[in-house]
Amino acid sequence: QVQLVESGGGLVQPGGSLTLSCDISGITLDQTAIGWFRQAPGKEREGFICIARNNHRFLSDSVKGRFTISRDTSNNTVLLQMTGLKLEDTAIYYCAAHAWCVYYLDYTAWNDWGQGTQVTVSS
Repeated sequence: QVQLVESGGGLVQPGGSLTLSCDISGITLDQTAIGWFRQAPGKEREGFICIARNNHRFLSDSVKGRFTISRDTSNNTVLLQMTGLKLEDTAIYYCAAHAWCVYYLDYTAWNDWGQGTQVTVSS
């Protein structure tokens, strides 16, 4: 059974940085892609970044130049490093597993999810 646990969320000021972790069990990073999604109050969940089994990365325009994704295969963990945070980045952040990153913008294609971690950007 695939399980994902997010951590690292919190309150940060605009322009600040935060790193989220996604700890994975039940599957290795050689077997799955990991995507990050976020859902702001009253809005649909959106995908914005993904790291594939071959370590290739996919990023949406909304986070390019600000967010990076990396893998720690020894710990079976994926990190999401966020810099230059904006008020509109406030959301619950989720990681999810799928065989392919090609679906990273479509949350409905992903079946295995973590419980989410809250990120609040506020002055």
